Parts: sequence; structure tokens; C-alpha cells
Amino acid sequence: MPEVTFLGHAGFLLREEGKETLLFDPFISGNPQAAVKTEDLKPDYVLVSHGHADHLGDAYEIAGKNNATVISTAEIASQAGEKDLNAHAQHLGGRHKYPFGSVKLTLAFHGSGVPGGHACGFVVDYYGKTVYFAGDTGLFGDMKLIGELDRLDLALLPIGDNFTMGIDDAVIAASYLRAKAVIPYHYNTWPLIEADPQEFKQKVEQKTDSECIILEPGGSHAL
Repeated sequence: MPEVTFLGHAGFLLREEGKETLLFDPFISGNPQAAVKTEDLKPDYVLVSHGHADHLGDAYEIAGKNNATVISTAEIASQAGEKDLNAHAQHLGGRHKYPFGSVKLTLAFHGSGVPGGHACGFVVDYYGKTVYFAGDTGLFGDMKLIGELDRLDLALLPIGDNFTMGIDDAVIAASYLRAKAVIPYHYNTWPLIEADPQEFKQKVEQKTDSECIILEPGGSHAL
């Protein structure tokens, strides 16, 4: 059964025993929430939502050590290629098939961290389970379309405010996405993004049909 593991801040693993492992936004070095060391991570694919240091993080180092493929926007994939890493470039709205299923890049309203680029999110079909990773983003109305176009088993949403959605906007996002379950991230790493995940959980479960699961760094949820 596929499971998602929270690595701290915005990092996640999506994996199933004996199958490919996907790593999202691996900010490990310098992350006060980090639940693992970079050498503990053995991904087959590294998905990068944008080029800010707390998301791109250790992606290139981890990808290189594991011969993993970086999946991201054209600009970040190009950077990875310049470092002689395996990379597959996609862009907003585009879906590509992989051995595990598929990845579609979605809008994310946030800075790209690379010249000329865009931030993105991901809708991942992983052996029949569909996971939406929002990346860093504010609330936007087309989240309704994401929920309509793909029946989501899980939505991963930032709640820390200041740089991304805060709790109330993330609750609206959950109502648009209509995922079976929601997991919050991008909060309490530093004082500037302090947020109460229990408040988010209470509001999500009062105002939507989604279950809200709070994971401590290192914690996992089976899909």
C-alpha cells in the first residue's frame, strides 16, 4: 500500500515497498524540522516545486547520489541537466507518464526562485492513488478545477501564512479540492510561519468532507 512520509517543512516521500520512491522538495540540510539525513534518502524521482532554498534544498545532491530523475519546470530541469543530473522537464498544465503512473504540473502562485521560471504544484498518480502537492502557493480559484479533473486521495497543503496560504485560505482550498484526506505542511519551521495544525484540522473537518491528518516530521500516512 502506498504511503506518504512527512520529512519536515515541505518535504515528503511517496513510496510503496518494492516500487519507485518519489521525493518532494527535499530541504534537509539546515532544516530545523528535518526528520532524516540526506544519506538516508534513496529516491528514484525528485520532484521540485520551485527554486527557493527551503524547497530546492538538497535536491541536486540527493538526485546525483542516487541516479534519480529530477522532475520540475523547464528552468529547474535545465539547471539539473547542467549539473549532469537526470532530469525531465514539464510545464504548467502538462502531464507525463512514468513507470509509476503520471505527474501533472499545476499552477502555484508564488515566486519561482529561478530566472524566467514559474513555481508549480504536482498532481501525481502513483499506482492508482492520486496525490496533490500544492508547493508554495496562495489560494486560487482554479483549485476547483484540480479537484474536478482528478479525484484526489490526498492533498498536501501549506498553512503557515506570510509566504503561502494561511489556515483559513487553506481550508477554502481543501473545500475546492475535495480530497479524501488533507495533510498540512510549511508551518512552525520558524516563528514567522507559526500556525496551529489542530485549528486547521478542526476547520477542515467542520467545513469540508475531507479528513485532516497531522503528521509530525518522520510520521507516515497510508493511502
